[in-house]
Amino acid sequence: MKKLKTFISRIGHIPALKYIVVTVIAIVFIGFVDENSIWRHMRNRQHISELQDEIKRLTDQHNYNQSQIRLLGNDTKAIEKIARERYFMKTDEEDIFVLSDDEQTQSFTNDDETAE
Repeated sequence: MKKLKTFISRIGHIPALKYIVVTVIAIVFIGFVDENSIWRHMRNRQHISELQDEIKRLTDQHNYNQSQIRLLGNDTKAIEKIARERYFMKTDEEDIFVLSDDEQTQSFTNDDETAE
């Protein structure tokens, strides 16, 4: 206990120690704890970058959709193509076969089988 008291009294007499302690506390507070910390600033920059990428993607998609709308407004063949592909519409003399890649699960149970 005596050693601890002497150590604290020696540290207390160092004139620059209070400035070092305050500086370390300020760096920790500004860097990690504060609402406007450097850590949060870096996370916000990353989030802004992600949002700008999403804005670019959505703007490109919007421009593509606008061009498709203009195309559909001017071309009746394009309307017919969309109706046939998406909504399976057909003329009277056509037949449509829809092929699916979905796996169908069937349970094959035979109640007539006997276990041997």
